[in-house]
Amino acid sequence: MNQAKIEFAKRLQAALENAGIPVRPAVIEREFNQRYWGKPITLHAVRYWLRGESIPTHDKLLCLAEWLGVEPSVLRYGDAVPKVVRARRKLWDEGIGYQEREIFELFLKLPVPQRKVAREVILALARASGIVPFAGGG
Repeated sequence: MNQAKIEFAKRLQAALENAGIPVRPAVIEREFNQRYWGKPITLHAVRYWLRGESIPTHDKLLCLAEWLGVEPSVLRYGDAVPKVVRARRKLWDEGIGYQEREIFELFLKLPVPQRKVAREVILALARASGIVPFAGGG
């Protein structure tokens, strides 16, 4: 079994318990199908979700998340992804001053060929300074 599917199953079971819903396939099937407007799910589908054998499609995941009162991304991927995104955004927001923001805005207004030149200059400066560029960075 895929580890991502197993982790999803654990998060689904925890979300069900936190919402006060019995972790029983028949209950989940009935309650889910009352809320979902697409093709009804089967008892087998619920069992696969709970055993970590499959992950619901995006539309079903959204319905589950709304029903259970959790963020869809947290249900699907766990807490780690939103935390990393918030941490990176915080670094970005705190680490950039007015002058840097002004330069980024000007960069975005440049035509594509000039952006490529600016990118190459920045990469050359980073290499000369011993900074390792991000993966795939020229």
